[in-house]
Amino acid sequence: MRFRKWDGTPHWVLDCAYLGSDEHGAWLGYPTRTLHARPGLRYRSKSPGVVLVGDFGWIPSFNGHPHDTAIYIDLATVPEWRYDGGRAGGAPAWEVTSVDMDLDVVAMRDGHVDGKRGEQYSIDDEDEFAEHTVKYGYPADVVARVRADADALLAAVRAGEPPYDGTTAKRWLAVLDAL
Repeated sequence: MRFRKWDGTPHWVLDCAYLGSDEHGAWLGYPTRTLHARPGLRYRSKSPGVVLVGDFGWIPSFNGHPHDTAIYIDLATVPEWRYDGGRAGGAPAWEVTSVDMDLDVVAMRDGHVDGKRGEQYSIDDEDEFAEHTVKYGYPADVVARVRADADALLAAVRAGEPPYDGTTAKRWLAVLDAL
């Protein structure tokens, strides 16, 4: 997966395995200790995770235990799949690319709260979204869509609607674990 910012500058990059698809979209997964990198920051995941890629303007990640964050949804442009010509050994390789639109919907595990806001469910990076709206000149219709999507996603996560119900992600985490 490769994210960039509105102006084309690099953002997050991580390698994932294709797990399959369902009515929600395509599911990718990464094991514990997967490298997540962006300019100025690199870390290895402390838990496995699965990522949902659909034909909508957000990309949810679901973290396995022991991560305190259960769900992290990046508001983004609609993801694009690009074939990169294959990897050594002849295995096909696809890359998912998207533009990060700053806002994130965050759901902490039961009994945990977000350190910034002290809430279990929240929208993160409102300040960055406001700053980048001016800096990058986000079109008004994009700003309205991202804002509306963030609000709707927060409500869906709070309500536990699929795929944010816990059961859906557990099923895909089990597929990842079986690899």
